[in-house]
Amino acid sequence: MFKKSSSAPDLLPGTLHMLILCTLARGPEHGYGIAAKLKERSEEIVQVGEGSLYPALQGLLVDGLVKSEWKNTGNNRRARYYSITAAGRKHLERESAEFDRMVRAIQRLLQPV
Repeated sequence: MFKKSSSAPDLLPGTLHMLILCTLARGPEHGYGIAAKLKERSEEIVQVGEGSLYPALQGLLVDGLVKSEWKNTGNNRRARYYSITAAGRKHLERESAEFDRMVRAIQRLLQPV
């Protein structure tokens, strides 16, 4: 699902949709832009390939968590821009809370006895 460098950790299953929604919560973006922002904001640890990104975006569209429209990019190419819906924001809020809960539990397990 994610490209991995030798030092990149595995992500918990189900995080790609959450990461896409989180990116779109900051504003509409086309697919390449989403992947670039994930890579940049994660300091190049999270690198999502097209084979994972576009099926995930399609699933989010089908579920009504994102919507899309065709626009011209800054370099005058047509691209499909995605934006988060109200349902997507609610979903992101729930998923983020659950993810935070899981991360805290894992951090507790990693603490020395």
